[in-house]
Amino acid sequence: MTSKPEDIDLLIEARWIAAVDPDVVLKNHAVAVRDGRILDVLPSNQARTRYQTKERVTLDEHILIPGLVNLHTHAAMTLMRGLADDLPLMEWLQKHIWPAEAEHLSAQFVHDGTWLACAEMLRGGITCFNDMYFYPEAAAAAASQLGMRAMLGITTLEFPTPYASDADDYINKGLAVRETWRDNPLIGFCLAPHAPYTVSDATFERVLTLSEQLNLPIHCHIHETRHELEESQQQHRQTPIERLHRLGLLGPGFIGVHGVHLTKSELELIAATGGHIAHCPTSNLKLASGFAPVVRMRQLGINVGLGTDGAASNNRLDLFGEMRLASLLAKGTSGDASALPAREVLRMATLNGAIALGLGHQIGSITPGKAADLCAVSLGTLETKPCFDPVSHLVHVAGRESVSHVWVAGKCCVDHKCLANSKQNDLDSAIALWQNRLEFRLEP
Repeated sequence: MTSKPEDIDLLIEARWIAAVDPDVVLKNHAVAVRDGRILDVLPSNQARTRYQTKERVTLDEHILIPGLVNLHTHAAMTLMRGLADDLPLMEWLQKHIWPAEAEHLSAQFVHDGTWLACAEMLRGGITCFNDMYFYPEAAAAAASQLGMRAMLGITTLEFPTPYASDADDYINKGLAVRETWRDNPLIGFCLAPHAPYTVSDATFERVLTLSEQLNLPIHCHIHETRHELEESQQQHRQTPIERLHRLGLLGPGFIGVHGVHLTKSELELIAATGGHIAHCPTSNLKLASGFAPVVRMRQLGINVGLGTDGAASNNRLDLFGEMRLASLLAKGTSGDASALPAREVLRMATLNGAIALGLGHQIGSITPGKAADLCAVSLGTLETKPCFDPVSHLVHVAGRESVSHVWVAGKCCVDHKCLANSKQNDLDSAIALWQNRLEFRLEP
């Protein structure tokens, strides 16, 4: 007597599955999905008899991986992609980016820029992003429109922008948006003080209090340039990390972005307090900020995830590119060819980012019980053959153009490289409008 097959919503059969946790690559296995969650991971031949599914996706030449987690970006800045290149950070910010924002920043700007960013990220296998920008209600609407998972920053600065007048105004507006979206399972929030050079001690103290009261991560740029360190020593007689530690911000809820110029003792401090680092290798190189000491971070046990930064400084929201560059930089700067192997880099782009955001129990690996945030990558083209190690291919051969399918909470967002909810013509029109406005500003 045979038992009746169990009903599920989706069965994805793949040639390979990189589960990440556990750190295994399974061949000819399937993922069973029900109610947006991973129910089971098992051999494909067993899955066909055990489960009765509404939808079956067969991926004969693909590797299925967890959806990628972009641990740091400024999503809406896609509209300023290539606006100002080949400049150091502070000149880029003060002479180009901040003036453009002062003139054009609005809820509509943020909605349309985030809409473009989400479309780009989803097509590149990114299912969750950690954002730091203004008008989070507009960003939430755009991410929700495409069915993407987002952690949105309650961005905080001391100086006014079109969005808010002072630090308290930024925080209060962000908290109000969080209250509005708190029941949406795909939208979460971080406290996002921009950087030690733009935020006062009093504001950092308020951020810490809110983080403890509301159990929200703190997402902050740190030690990106040498100029930042010199300025901090002049004003505070401490490095930014020493100052943040004095104020009590370092801890398991702290995500430091960049961390390029960190000494051994500062890294040990971050490790001892359980902090995380968002490594953004392309942005660090393009702005000539330097090389983050990622190998030393990992040796000390610091949890390191990967971020793209914004498209105005990268200029791509491409975590496949970040994986490859992170691995190559680690090898080149350490002189150790075994540094940052492919499986570790994949973990950085998935589970490590999820853990930093406090979402490690929900996403970041193909584990029963977690949300079905998944990405299928084709390894069947001439450029990817032969394939002896599919995870090595993910990092060193394939690119975001190899992504064929993406699911967020079991819902298909990219199907055969096509966005499911794109409204492509409307998006193209919005981009063209903003390009015209920004180009007009650039004309002499």
